Amino acid sequence: MDLWANLAQGFAVALTFSTLMLAVGGCFIGTVIGSLPGLGPSNGVAILIPLAFSLGLDATEALVLMTSVYYGAMYGGRISSILLNIPGDEPALMTTLDGYPMARKGRAGDALVLSGVASFVGALLATIGLMLLAPILARIAFLFGPAEYFALYLLAFCTLGGLASKNQAKAALAAAIGLGLAMIGLDNQTGIPRLTFGEIHLMDGIDFLVAIVGLFAVAEIFIYMESHGRNSAIGVKLERITVPVRDIANSTFTMLRSTAIGFVAGLLPGAGASLGSFLAYMAEKSVARDGATFGTGNPRGVAAPEAGNNAAAGGALVPMLTLGVPGSGTTAVLLALLLTLNITPGPLLFSERPEVVWGLIAALLIANFVLLVMNVPMVKLFVRILSVPPWILLPGIAMVSFGGIYSLSGSAFDLILMIIFGIFGYLFRKIGVPTVPIILGILLGNNMEDSLRRAMVISDGDWTYLFSSGISIGLWVAAIAGFVAPLFLRNLLTRPGRIHG
Repeated sequence: MDLWANLAQGFAVALTFSTLMLAVGGCFIGTVIGSLPGLGPSNGVAILIPLAFSLGLDATEALVLMTSVYYGAMYGGRISSILLNIPGDEPALMTTLDGYPMARKGRAGDALVLSGVASFVGALLATIGLMLLAPILARIAFLFGPAEYFALYLLAFCTLGGLASKNQAKAALAAAIGLGLAMIGLDNQTGIPRLTFGEIHLMDGIDFLVAIVGLFAVAEIFIYMESHGRNSAIGVKLERITVPVRDIANSTFTMLRSTAIGFVAGLLPGAGASLGSFLAYMAEKSVARDGATFGTGNPRGVAAPEAGNNAAAGGALVPMLTLGVPGSGTTAVLLALLLTLNITPGPLLFSERPEVVWGLIAALLIANFVLLVMNVPMVKLFVRILSVPPWILLPGIAMVSFGGIYSLSGSAFDLILMIIFGIFGYLFRKIGVPTVPIILGILLGNNMEDSLRRAMVISDGDWTYLFSSGISIGLWVAAIAGFVAPLFLRNLLTRPGRIHG
């Protein structure tokens, strides 16, 4: 009964005119961002966070806008994958395997519509899963003490970015850099300045929004300047759009299986949509009677990864809202938004700020239907956006980034710091060091330190207290497994050619 009452409260928030318009606008902007190769949901959300503050949005409205952009970008990533054979983001990599061959066979429209429907099924069912499971997980979170939270943060650092990184050592280095940056500022307990070098602007620490916009948005500008100096070109001509009813019907169980797999992958901190799309594709190939045709334009090879990665996107919101631990790079950016709005994710969020949580869930349910409508009849419009030249795109990104950050603090120092982060973000991208663990370190470093300190105070300095409960031991085991597993799985995840074998 509480579920329906809470959902009714959420729809009362989501169906206000301003919130509804933000959801629709976020879906449109997100689809545009997702369709542009290389940007992806993490960069899209990071670029638009300053805009949310510039517009003076309240907590619910800002979160609805950003998560709508998140969902929209997950939808949009398939467009360049199918037409250009260039993934809009990492999770869309698996869509290229059968999506582009379908397009080359003259079925680009069918592939786009089928992928849109699969994305809708995955995202909608994942949102329902978020609605059902998040309150349960929130109650379980009350069992967590400082030792359990320290192990949980460790799990996030060991897994987040690991599967996406080409080198576990580089991922560990990035996490260490993030933790080091989190130490800058006044010590929470003693008030002593740490690593400020006498700079008064650093007394409050590194603003994670400055770091996020620098590492993602500004670095992306440098990347675009280097690699996208010429206009994009559509690789496959898109004819009329039709609804492939037979392909959709034949892929129904594919979508359901892939949604379940993707949602579970999203629940795991650090696994996210990349693993969700990969596992969904491989599972479908293994059970399909025509598995040998996967990679040559099989429609189920398009439906499976799209349902899987969109379901993982919804699943990743569960640990972020209930435990305060991001399940993916994009939810790490969303976590920064919540903290900036003075909202602390965790088990108390559902009781203290129910209008935020349930308004978000209701808005996501609405956004999924909006995205389905946008991504079927309006798909030709989004295809045209692929031809937007960088000399128009880059100034827009720069204007939003610089104007938004300056409007938050009014400090020229923050703008300089953002540019410095952008330069380092560009260099890290060039040498293969993932930036998400850096953001995670800045976001969670102080909380992780506080949990460790409280654990040591409670136990009078006994380190075995960190392994004193079944939950903490389980999290330690999961953290070690999460760090080691990519060493064995990376060849499968990063070499699509093996999948054809």
